[in-house]
Amino acid sequence: MAALDLQEQEQIEGIKAWWKDNGNFVLGALLVVVVAMGGWRGWQYYQNKQSAEAATLYAEFTKQLESNDAKRVNDAAAAVMEKFSGTAYASRAALMAAQVNEFGKDVARAKTQLQWVIDHAGEAMLKDVARLRLAAILMDENAYDDAMKLLNAAHPDSFNGLYADLKGDVLSAQGKTDEARTAYKLAFEKTDEKSMYRNLIQMKMDALGAAK
Repeated sequence: MAALDLQEQEQIEGIKAWWKDNGNFVLGALLVVVVAMGGWRGWQYYQNKQSAEAATLYAEFTKQLESNDAKRVNDAAAAVMEKFSGTAYASRAALMAAQVNEFGKDVARAKTQLQWVIDHAGEAMLKDVARLRLAAILMDENAYDDAMKLLNAAHPDSFNGLYADLKGDVLSAQGKTDEARTAYKLAFEKTDEKSMYRNLIQMKMDALGAAK
């Protein structure tokens, strides 16, 4: 029995280590897809309604985004945010620039950009995504209370799985195993059965073990 317990513990530690190294990337990539899918209609709308300069600036930003040069990305994003702060262009530029800065380890700048989206975005979906990203960063900084405040914000049902999953991560990091298990269970139930993300949630539930 002791050997089995040791094996289970090693498996749990392995999953935790993997998620610590890869969790933010997985969540970040998923949220980028959410933004891209949900934003196409907004992109078309603003293409028709906003000035040619706004469209040009955003197009320039997307070019710099492909370069993966953080300075150029941030400069291009700042131009859109400063001149057209009320448009969907600005919020998307800030959100994507924050992603580049996260991967580039410029966490302070990423946090500022994500907070900007929360404060200025006209689309609720972009605010929801920014809250998730910022909460993940705060969790990594052990600012658990601040992370939970963001995760307790009102959000649409379509985000229930993502919010519950990240709540589980925060609670697990605090050693609140029972509460984390409950959050992961909700996340699992609220995530589409065909989603690969569901498998990751299951892994985290398995790592916590059965309820005592």
